[in-house]
Amino acid sequence: MRNALIFDVKPYSINDGPGIRITIFLKGCPLSCVWCHNPEGISPHVQKLYSKARCIGCGSCVESCPKDALNLTSEGIITNTVLCDLCGICADVCPTKAMEMSGKQVTVEEIMKSIRLETVMMDQSEGGVTISGGEPMMQSDFLIELLDACGKEGIHRAVDTTGFC
Repeated sequence: MRNALIFDVKPYSINDGPGIRITIFLKGCPLSCVWCHNPEGISPHVQKLYSKARCIGCGSCVESCPKDALNLTSEGIITNTVLCDLCGICADVCPTKAMEMSGKQVTVEEIMKSIRLETVMMDQSEGGVTISGGEPMMQSDFLIELLDACGKEGIHRAVDTTGFC
């Protein structure tokens, strides 16, 4: 079983192919389009994202950081990237999701479990699975294995790709 780095799984998607679908978003894209709808998918690495607009300044993230890599300032939360090891504890405790992690390693079987939970809805609407990104072709070995697994279970598949890979 291959692993992939994903940044989201969206059930009940109606914009990524026919019917009601589940969309799997893989990380990594060789492009940096100014109109990108999923900029959190560009980097092929785990990232910590911060939204100052969502931050209420409670300091939960600062207090919970085991590396003391965060500081609360008048400009919001500042991360010392030398100290931060991207453990994600700060994102776990953030009550407003101002701090979020983008990127999680998954196996094909883990994704198939999520897909199987949606098969009744997909079957009734003639939907299926869409693999998107980032650029899904950047993790082509995983992509092929996932497409094959879906095919073996009779699940409609689509790949949302730039074709630039």
